[in-house]
Amino acid sequence: MKFFSRRVEDPQWYKKAVGGMWQEIGELQFNFLLSQGLKPTDYFLDIGCGSLRGGIHFIKYLRQKHYFGTDIDEELLKVGKGEIRLNHLNSKNPTHIHDGDFELTKLGRKFHYVVAISVFTHLPLNDIIKCILNVEKVLYKNGRFYATFFENGRGKFNLKPLFHHREDGSDIKTFFNKDPFHYDRQTFRWICKGTTIKVKYLGDWKHPRSQKMLMFTKA
Repeated sequence: MKFFSRRVEDPQWYKKAVGGMWQEIGELQFNFLLSQGLKPTDYFLDIGCGSLRGGIHFIKYLRQKHYFGTDIDEELLKVGKGEIRLNHLNSKNPTHIHDGDFELTKLGRKFHYVVAISVFTHLPLNDIIKCILNVEKVLYKNGRFYATFFENGRGKFNLKPLFHHREDGSDIKTFFNKDPFHYDRQTFRWICKGTTIKVKYLGDWKHPRSQKMLMFTKA
């Protein structure tokens, strides 16, 4: 199994597998969404929910059956379900499923809020387009989709790697053509042309690894 040796050696492997700072970034995204108006009665979709570092907080806060999470990594989904049991949240009946192709309509409902934290940082452009177009299908009118990305502030003609400052004093290197990816703001505006989605750059939201925030709103 993919992570067997890591599970044996370190029961907390999954908190490192998602980049570390599991508790800190989970609380950060929860508090950010609260500041953006999230209510317990809202239906919420967490794309790339993984080990539920943010999901645990959202499941506790939202009403029963209002949290939905998807992820491509089945092993992370398993430990996420373990976190649900550990935090005594099974009574909230969250939906927590494997999805590697953004087939979001199979969830069978629409959402007021959708998030994709540290997802676009690992996706090539065509997959980002697929994600945004499929989110459009499941957003309520005036619904919001928040996604983080590494910003290429030099514009689309920059083909060189970039360095982004981390809170611990180190830098992370990103690329235009391989993981971890960076993108310029105009690319997201181009994706949204001809759709019902409008994008707004929110920028810094205190992410410790300099990921910037975008907000997509359905008209």
